[in-house]
Amino acid sequence: MPQKKIRVLIIDDSASVRQTLTAVLSSDPDIEVMGAASDPIAAARRIQDEVPDVITLDVEMPRMDGITFLRKLMAQRPVPVVMCSSLTEAGSETLMQALEAGAVDIILKPRIGVADHLAESSLRICEVVKSAALARVGGRRPRDAMEVRMGGPEKKLTADAMLPPPSGRAMAKTTEMVVCMGASTGGTESLRIVLEAMPANAPGIVIVQHMPEKFTAAFAKRLNSLCAVEVKEAADGDAVLRGHVLIAPGDRHMMLERQGARYFVSVKSGPLVSRHRPSVDVLFRSAAQSAGSNAIGVIMTGMGDDGARGLQEMKAANAFTIAQDEATSVVFGMPKEAIARGAAAKVVPLNAIASEVLRAASRS
Repeated sequence: MPQKKIRVLIIDDSASVRQTLTAVLSSDPDIEVMGAASDPIAAARRIQDEVPDVITLDVEMPRMDGITFLRKLMAQRPVPVVMCSSLTEAGSETLMQALEAGAVDIILKPRIGVADHLAESSLRICEVVKSAALARVGGRRPRDAMEVRMGGPEKKLTADAMLPPPSGRAMAKTTEMVVCMGASTGGTESLRIVLEAMPANAPGIVIVQHMPEKFTAAFAKRLNSLCAVEVKEAADGDAVLRGHVLIAPGDRHMMLERQGARYFVSVKSGPLVSRHRPSVDVLFRSAAQSAGSNAIGVIMTGMGDDGARGLQEMKAANAFTIAQDEATSVVFGMPKEAIARGAAAKVVPLNAIASEVLRAASRS
């Protein structure tokens, strides 16, 4: 029996963007572009005839803006929506509103003419759309994960591309605790829930959330306005401090390093690891090496397996490890892989992650 393709509706007022996205998505054998609309009014008529598995949605369009359409769609007929945006600082603020309104992820409009960039952005676009097809949105039943094949035939790079494997020597508890968190699809709102529950004196937290460049700064700014902890986009050399949260910048890997009894982060470019940059595996491996039992690892909602191997390495280094459960994950991919590897000491629902982290930190 042939595998049912993921049907995608593209909504964008730019004919060239519609054409490029159609070409990118159609290049994946598991995705079918069922149509493209120049504005939400035309898209609404198309949806009446056939409901897509995923919608890619521009923000600024004639007749109705993308955010208004998204809110109407989520209220009437929830469908996983991926926002498609240009690389702008101003637009990133609007996209935070889109994530609040129910969008499951963000992709950048592909830049034509830069071969390497187009290849990487095409990979991310296709993977984000496949992840979105698995997302729980409203009361909608998501596609079965068994139906969705992630990635192409090429070999995925592991964290070896950025860091050597852990030595296997466990580190004694000699410093303050550091919390390392990783998430992908559905993670923006899930991380907000966790961080809003953290007190102002919470242990230092470092986070990798799969998100394009520019948007992580707006994401950090939004969280900072909502939380008792201070949240910022990480810069190379930033110290990891109690009551502070550092979020890896989009398109850069972030690693935890230690000098004496203090921790800081290094932010570097490099190849895609587990098909991502930043990669959760890179952060978690660095934590296993630099913090060992002084670390707490948390893997949350997201498709694929980024972070599963790294969490396993953290556990082997005597870190305390937590995975989000299936019922509260928007996409139960990354946590599922970590649990299958035996990497999670605890599996808990989203609303219990903060208390579990604080309990583990206080025991230490």
